[in-house]
Amino acid sequence: MQRGSCLRHLLSSYFCPNKTLNYITTSHLCSLISSLEETKQVFLCSHISAEEIKELSNLCSLGSLKEAFNRFNKCIWTDPSLFSHLLQGCLPNRSLSQGKQLHSLITTCGCSADKFVSNHLLNVYAKCGDLDSALTLFRAMRRRNVMSFNILIGGHIQNGDLESAYELFEEMPERNVATWNAMVTGFTQFEFNEDGLDLFYQMYGMGFRADEFTLGSVLRGCAGLKELRVGLQIHSYVMKSGFDCHLVVGCSLAHMYMKCGSTENGERVVEGMPLINVVACNTLIAGKAQNGHTEGALDQFNIMKMAGFRPDKITFVSVISSCSDLATLGQGQQIHAEVIKAGVDSAVSVISSLVSMYSRCGCLEDSVKAFSSSEDHDVVLWSSMIAAYGLHGHGQEAIDLFEKMEREGMEPSDVTFLSLLYACSHSGLKERGSKLFDMMVNKYNLQPRLEHYTCMVDLLGRSGCLEEAEALIRSMPIRPDAIIWKTLLSACKTHKNMEMATKTSEEVLRLDPRDSAPYVLLANIHASTKSWNDVSNIRKSMRDKKVKKEPGISWVEIKNQVHQFGIGDRSHPNCEEIEGYLKELTFEMKERGYVPDTSSVLQDMELEEKEHNLVHHSEKVAIAFALLNTPAGAPVRIMKNLRVCIDCHNAIKFISEIASREIIVRDASRFHHFKNGRCSCGDYW
Repeated sequence: MQRGSCLRHLLSSYFCPNKTLNYITTSHLCSLISSLEETKQVFLCSHISAEEIKELSNLCSLGSLKEAFNRFNKCIWTDPSLFSHLLQGCLPNRSLSQGKQLHSLITTCGCSADKFVSNHLLNVYAKCGDLDSALTLFRAMRRRNVMSFNILIGGHIQNGDLESAYELFEEMPERNVATWNAMVTGFTQFEFNEDGLDLFYQMYGMGFRADEFTLGSVLRGCAGLKELRVGLQIHSYVMKSGFDCHLVVGCSLAHMYMKCGSTENGERVVEGMPLINVVACNTLIAGKAQNGHTEGALDQFNIMKMAGFRPDKITFVSVISSCSDLATLGQGQQIHAEVIKAGVDSAVSVISSLVSMYSRCGCLEDSVKAFSSSEDHDVVLWSSMIAAYGLHGHGQEAIDLFEKMEREGMEPSDVTFLSLLYACSHSGLKERGSKLFDMMVNKYNLQPRLEHYTCMVDLLGRSGCLEEAEALIRSMPIRPDAIIWKTLLSACKTHKNMEMATKTSEEVLRLDPRDSAPYVLLANIHASTKSWNDVSNIRKSMRDKKVKKEPGISWVEIKNQVHQFGIGDRSHPNCEEIEGYLKELTFEMKERGYVPDTSSVLQDMELEEKEHNLVHHSEKVAIAFALLNTPAGAPVRIMKNLRVCIDCHNAIKFISEIASREIIVRDASRFHHFKNGRCSCGDYW
């Protein structure tokens, strides 16, 4: 035992608290061990108490491996299974080097044949991402079990190698629920949702009982596919299996319903849970935001806080997104303050949301500040800032930022290119946009989606290349939808190409007979040439088919209250005051040379009636109200659900000069910054 003590002293020196861990010279150790009658004599078992095991486990879980080894080295030599605690201690900080040193000790001590210890060692290599070492160890293991296979499958999935994981899964002589869970989770994690559901059905058919982890993954797959029918079946299984009160399964169910557009069912699931947490609250808030119930998402956020839950970064991403959709700058600024108070203002996902929110509220400078405040820039944050520049018509700035992104070694995504193409489209950068599209395909091997082709059609159409835009639609490998044809139709209206507009409108109506856009755009083209019979026929066709035009609505936020206006709307309490001020503005505009553009009035009526109609367009009413109710010199921010018309665009330029105000208008297409009688778009929108 004297020589055994010498061995322990040598091994423990490698874990001295004041020394860096070193690899052990195996040959040196073996020379000592070979002089013993039997290696096992060094490791005669002795008793270690439950309290000591707990203390060892606690030290390892905190990552204090040196201290754990130094304090319990005698116990470890007498009970090699305690190596499992040391190996577990490598995981919190992904300490691969320490794991390899422990591997040296395990091998030297003759413990490598221990199945339990070997599995823990295999887990360290897999979790730390060293798949080569994990595979070498796996092949060398003489006694492998289901856990050995499960660990390696998990390692492959963690490293993105789903194919190798599935091959190993197929080779397994036996499987348990954890095996099935690993593969189902892997498929849904990488959005192979149909394969994940198929595997779940196989698992069920072979008699395995799904647990909360299985159900969570399967429900995530249903959410990804938006398969409400399958989701309802899984819900039934959840009820029968007794998991309906399980917190994780309940949150997964609510998420599935929300993603499938069934908001009410999602709310019912959460309301029926015996206990809720921040995850459940986040599920409701995100679900409402994603389904267009933005005000409901903000209300739910307030309810969450009143219930005593502390919002996290996931909460803030959803509520900031809601402020973006509503363009409620005041609320967005308040939530930004809460973000800082909660200490999540450095989270990249939150900063990306703030960049988007400020840009969509018309505050591009604040978007730039938020972007610059981040020390870490991921591809989402870069793309958000590029999109912000594009939304405000700063195409060259968007391209400059993209080039900076490339110089810093960040690889763009398809979303990055979508934002770039949009920016080029709204800035008239046709040649540059076409080159970026080619770069996406040829340099970065990204497959264009329908949205990318739509941006290219918009880019070509705005530039007047209508035939080229049509040829692109007909040659692309993806089936066109109504949106891409409407994009071309809008360009036909801009360039007054009646022949192509008629042909394109037929394509839109073939795909979506209830869409009012082709009727309205065609009527606008006919109205511009005073072909009133054609306009009348189009309006009659709409009535016969019960197709209704989406009404134009504009809104403005003043003192955290949103005021909404429609064309000719007299429901507002201040309508008389607004009416009087509009008359004053119209008189002053005409004095300065404003001539109403009546081509956008789709009715054959007297000139005076047409002008009265134009004066009461929703954006003009909203601007008049804002000018009356905000301090002199303060910028005015107006939002509109439709594209601003030519007459309003011209009129707002005059109003900005008369009122000496910057007027920022966000329409369905982009932002317009009106200042000193000019618009940032340069009349290209």
